[in-house]
Amino acid sequence: MHNKVVYHAMKAMNGAEWGLGLPVLRFNFRGVGLSEGRHDGQAESDDVATALAWLVNEYNLPIVAAGFSFGAAMTLKACCGSESPRVRALIALGLPTEAAGRGYNYSFLNACTLPKLFLSGERDRFAPANELAEVIASAAEPKRLVLLPDADHFFTGQLKAMQQMLAAWLKEQMP
Repeated sequence: MHNKVVYHAMKAMNGAEWGLGLPVLRFNFRGVGLSEGRHDGQAESDDVATALAWLVNEYNLPIVAAGFSFGAAMTLKACCGSESPRVRALIALGLPTEAAGRGYNYSFLNACTLPKLFLSGERDRFAPANELAEVIASAAEPKRLVLLPDADHFFTGQLKAMQQMLAAWLKEQMP
């Protein structure tokens, strides 16, 4: 929740300077930070679904669901398994193909017809560009892959560029 990528993405979605002003909810997954429970790599997609249901109830607005790294994987899983009419678009920042000895399977993306932005660093050690390109190639349209040159998994030195790409894509998706 307090990660610099999550923070800067939130600012691009919510900050007046980017012109979007979207309500944003950030949260820690179970067992992270001060949250209770145990992190198991599976049930966290339920955490995303619960958070999205809360947003729908609280704001009654269309939703853009975004996640970073593991959060991106869980967001995609939560939103593509049972597409909610309230979810308008998906953003996966630094989507991992393998991390901490765990491989990720995104076969469900072939049936996910929501607009998707995959935004990663060209030097992301958890998602080599060629592996990420294969994942994205198998995903249903509409989709866009953006690899920021010289950026690593945490968009070091490229956070402003990440925000610019994120805000520009969101403006294309919002009527």
